[in-house]
Amino acid sequence: MPTSTQEKSSPDTGQQTGVYVYGIVPGDVELDSRVHGVGDPPGEIRLVRSGDLAALVSEVDITKPLGTPEDLQTHVEILDATITDVPVLPSRFGAVLTDEEAVASELLDANHDEFAAALRQLEGCVQYVVRGRYVEQAILEEILSEDSRAARLRDRIRGADPDATRELRIQLGEIVNNAIAYKRQADTRLLVSAMKDHCVASGVRPETSELDAVYVAFLIEADQVGELERVVQDLADRWQGRVELNVRGPMAPYDFVGSGG
Repeated sequence: MPTSTQEKSSPDTGQQTGVYVYGIVPGDVELDSRVHGVGDPPGEIRLVRSGDLAALVSEVDITKPLGTPEDLQTHVEILDATITDVPVLPSRFGAVLTDEEAVASELLDANHDEFAAALRQLEGCVQYVVRGRYVEQAILEEILSEDSRAARLRDRIRGADPDATRELRIQLGEIVNNAIAYKRQADTRLLVSAMKDHCVASGVRPETSELDAVYVAFLIEADQVGELERVVQDLADRWQGRVELNVRGPMAPYDFVGSGG
């Protein structure tokens, strides 16, 4: 979703504070607790309303840098706590506007139709992320049992001088990496297929480790959480000792709102 990135006012204005935007919510929501946001010192979370839309915001000192791991964690925690009660369009981390008037006019009013439509689509939905990592020894043994060339290379390398077998080790590494990439694609298709009747949308995330087996975000209706848990448990049983699975959520729909994640 389009938002302004962090802006510091020019020196001649003398402005010391800005308005940090966490996300967009329906205009009729209410804040039922006092929560503090990012920055030092952290400002209290409040709402800037414009018609049927509102922005979750807090005041920040723009003379101090944002972007610490603690700021990012706070940003995520606020959005993930919000999604349990109302739909929310996450803003990108670090979005700051000059004042509340700018939030209302430049953000909410200027993007009203897009934001309102997205919030309607997200009503009653939450995001979950399913991630699986291959157990290194198990997946290696699986590949060696399926690929005779890899097995022969392993046998030639075992116990030999590392310098003398460098090229063989490179060849074996390429075979293993290619095999894992193929298995990752197949296992990801299996997970996505098992969830296709239980999710509104899905998105495959790029792997961040050579041992990533599956890494998929799902947008699901709240009453489908049990089905997600069942699918994951079925796969965990099927892949026992081969893939270690974990589920994160509910969280804000970072993967399903354009560039706002």
